[in-house]
This record gives sequence, C-alpha cells and structure tokens, in this order.
Amino acid sequence: MSEFLVDADTLANARFGTSQLTETVAALKLLRAPVEPWYRPWRDAHVAAYREQLAAHPVWAALVDNAFGTSWAADFLTVPPLGPDLTLEDELELMLALSDDQIRADLSVVRTPLRTVLVETDGLAAEAADLLRWIWSATVEPEWPRRVRLLQADIVSRTSRLSEHGWSGVLNRLGQDVRWLGDGRIQVNRWDYPVTDVRGADLLFLAAHTQRVNVSWRLPDRFALAYPVTGIFATAATPDEPLVQLLGRNRAHILVAAAQPVSTTLLVATTGLSLATVSDHLRVLTDAGLLERRRSGRSVLYWQSDTGRRVTRRPASNRPEPR
Repeated sequence: MSEFLVDADTLANARFGTSQLTETVAALKLLRAPVEPWYRPWRDAHVAAYREQLAAHPVWAALVDNAFGTSWAADFLTVPPLGPDLTLEDELELMLALSDDQIRADLSVVRTPLRTVLVETDGLAAEAADLLRWIWSATVEPEWPRRVRLLQADIVSRTSRLSEHGWSGVLNRLGQDVRWLGDGRIQVNRWDYPVTDVRGADLLFLAAHTQRVNVSWRLPDRFALAYPVTGIFATAATPDEPLVQLLGRNRAHILVAAAQPVSTTLLVATTGLSLATVSDHLRVLTDAGLLERRRSGRSVLYWQSDTGRRVTRRPASNRPEPR
C-alpha cells in the first residue's frame, strides 16, 4: 500500500475543494471504462460522441490510450489547482507550458512503447488541452452548476464529520483504499509505492465524480487526494411528476433527497435554495408525517418516514384515479 506521511500542521491547514480540471479528467475516465450504476445514464448520454471524437482525432485517441494505466495516470493530467474557483483554462496553463519531451516522458511512465503518432506529432500539450476542453464543454460544463452544488454538499458532509469525529473519521470514509493508520500515516491507495512525505506541504482533498481516490501533486509542496463524491450526491434524484404536482417541485426534490439522512445544510447545497426556504419546506414535510428528524451533534438530520417512502416509491400507474 502507499502512504502519505503528515504532521499536525499539514492536517491543520488541509482543506477541501473542487477543481474543474480534476472533474474533467474524472469525466474522461468515466467515458473510458465501465461505471457505477449512478453514472451510467450520464455515460450513456455522452459515450457515442466521445468515441466519434477519438475516431476523428488520432492524437487524442493515442493520448487516452497511453495516459491511463491500472495504478497510474500521466502526471500532466492530474496537477492540483493553485487556488479556489479557478477555471479550466486557468488550470490548463501549466500543461500548455510543457514541452513535447515532457509530455512523452509522463506518458512513458504509464505505458511503453508510445503510440507512433505520439512520437511523430509536435504540440502534444495543445492536443491534450483541446481534448480536455472538448470533454469539459460537451459533457461537464452544461451541468456544472448542478455538479458543483453536489460536490459542495459532499464537502459540507465531510467537514461536518471532521468536526465531530476528527481526521480518522473522515479519512476512513473517503474511499475504500484510504484510511488513517495512526502515527501521522495515511494510507492513500493499495498500490506498492514508496511513502510520500508531505509534512510541511499543502494537502488538498478534492471532491469529484470519480470512482476511486486518485493521488496527485504539484512538486515540491502541493499534494492532493481526489476522492469520490458519495453515492447519494453523485446524481440528483428526480421526483416523479405526480409527486411534484402533489407537493410542489422543491418539496418533492427535498423529500426524494431525504431517502438517506441529510442535514439542512446539505439540502441547501444540493438544491440551491436558501436556508430559510429549505427550513420551511422541511417543517411542512415533517408536520405532514413524510419526514422524521433528530439531532446529531451540531446538525439536525431528516429522512423519509415510512409514509414518505411509500409516497416516493409508489408507481404512478398504481395510484387510484381521483373521484
């Protein structure tokens, strides 16, 4: 297994965030391989166009083929952001400054020999950037406002857990191969690589629509773990139209989102509604017997009652006709 060696200052200054580049590379990975059930509708909607683009751009196809291995991705694709709220273009600047030899060297770490077109083509950084721009514009950007709300909701969930359970409570739920080992050691994956000393460095935790934790760095002093947004936030559940007609769209969305316990803060992040509006809807749904509630630490959690589950899961075709 691989480990990060950290100290108290590293953890005290560690922060959670998002990255448009990380999200775009994660989307590229999802288009390449089988995915978890909650990602299948998104993949099915975009995979045909993705394959058409690779067929039309042989250099892109070769980059994708050479850039991803079983336990490693080419470094130029996975650099952590230098700050919050950067655009994809901001994050691509470092890649665009790399020479062809540097791109080929990163690719060779993953897989050799390189495809012939990668050896013979000049301007590989620009080609890689154009590939990522297409992935972003065609598959991520149209739904970025919704995506970023889901990512932020996950971050709120993680940071809330940090305040209640400490870093061990957060890390042990970050991904199946990540856990707190004690003595300043974090297991970051199951691969047999040397220990990475990140003491005194910046450590980022990047929420992303990815299927496993990915390690990245911007040497010498910035390291990141891109981790999977939890399943309940990976896709936004859509309520049936009859439920919307009964409750109203916002209350129906909140009731469906509460299939698992959620806090007011999480619902604000996922719905984009104000705190006052969400609180009002939660009160109405609770008073109607559709939600249960209880306090957990500093948060109040809400989840569907038995009646709420029956209302959300009952097929519309089986509902009695109004008299």
